[in-house]
Amino acid sequence: MPFVRLKIICHRRVPLAGKINTVGRLESSNMRHKCMTHEHFIKGHKFEDWMSKLPEQLWDVPLYNLAIPGSHDTMSYCLDINSPIDKSGPKILNLVDKIFPCFVRPQIYKWSTTQEKNIVEQLDAGIRYFDLRISHKDHDTSSNLYFSHGLYTLLSVKEVLTFIAQWLENHQKEVVILACSHFQGMTEDLHKHLISLLKNIFDAKLCLNSETVTLWNIWKLGHQVIVSYDNPIAKQHCELWPGISYWWADSMDPKAVVQYMINLQKIGRPGTFFVAGLNLTENWKFILTHLRKSMKTLTFKAYPFLMSWVRKQTPGSDRACLNIIAGDFIGLYDMVPQIISLNTKLLMCIT
Repeated sequence: MPFVRLKIICHRRVPLAGKINTVGRLESSNMRHKCMTHEHFIKGHKFEDWMSKLPEQLWDVPLYNLAIPGSHDTMSYCLDINSPIDKSGPKILNLVDKIFPCFVRPQIYKWSTTQEKNIVEQLDAGIRYFDLRISHKDHDTSSNLYFSHGLYTLLSVKEVLTFIAQWLENHQKEVVILACSHFQGMTEDLHKHLISLLKNIFDAKLCLNSETVTLWNIWKLGHQVIVSYDNPIAKQHCELWPGISYWWADSMDPKAVVQYMINLQKIGRPGTFFVAGLNLTENWKFILTHLRKSMKTLTFKAYPFLMSWVRKQTPGSDRACLNIIAGDFIGLYDMVPQIISLNTKLLMCIT
């Protein structure tokens, strides 16, 4: 089936006389207008298959030039309040936890929980980038791996990867990006164990790091999974991609988050996958003086401002364009549909 190669330039909007169909011919301007409206793009979509429903003109655009919704700290919906505290926090936290666990644990739990939807619900909602922070528990003699964010998760890495693989079987034109990072408490043997798990579970679905990552090419090859592995060992495996740059403002002020993004946009985006993180970051001083609040209340208040900025963004290859946009509590304020609908702007940028 013939396809059209496209060049995406965000800062130029070139009006088209009509919509380009699969063989490069122009259809009526009325059809083009209907295709490119925000309402038409998201109306009636359930988003579990949004990639396959993108306009055909975008099938040959690299995934790192599309707008892709992601979840920050994907697995924090299933933190185990009774687990050990992970070692990423300050040492004094572990000490205070031993003295006042009834106070410390609930606070860690509610501020570390950044998602409510489970992994399958996130997939169904349209999330395609997953922030997977993988850890091995201290003093655990087994090779079991978990996710962590303040606390460890109830679900193991193997269980979650299996859920993703099963979901992909029923959505064979959807592509997911699994960003594996942190690797707290992991030895070289545990890295080998994890990489073996990834290869065994996803097998032929894995995209090679030399691959051209357009939807058209990925579908042709039957691949569905891009694994970003933020560790030097990734260089030894063609199935693993390097760590993906994450723009993190490290602030609980949404205005500061947006300004941080704007400053990086002026410098210019990378030429490959990268993440603009909408997630807010609290500190212990704030937590101790706002005991009735939580990460969800903070995020809920910030989202209208953050999403008003997102709606003004454009995907593509230009220096100020965005790619993956990740956030907390991905069900709030139509975050996912609004990010996906940014891809309709690319139809206005085709030259």
